[in-house]
Amino acid sequence: MAKDKEFIATVTSKGQVTIPVEIREFLGISAQDKVVFRLGKDHKIEIEPLPMTLEEAFGSVPPLNTPEDFDEIHRSAREEREDKWIRKLSQ
Repeated sequence: MAKDKEFIATVTSKGQVTIPVEIREFLGISAQDKVVFRLGKDHKIEIEPLPMTLEEAFGSVPPLNTPEDFDEIHRSAREEREDKWIRKLSQ
């Protein structure tokens, strides 16, 4: 984005302002994202995307491996243990 570029927006009766598309794209902001407004020195306002919390990030990245079927693992371990006992008893 060009330095010192200005954008004019209108404040609605509810105090809302539309963030210009060029600024949203520059900041990587999309619908439903949260932003932080910071009042700096000399009454300058800074705006930046609010980082995701751990709870918000949960599920946003697919797992590398599919979750294991723990019931199947338990069944397999039980069968293996039973087979081991049967072999031991038949000796």
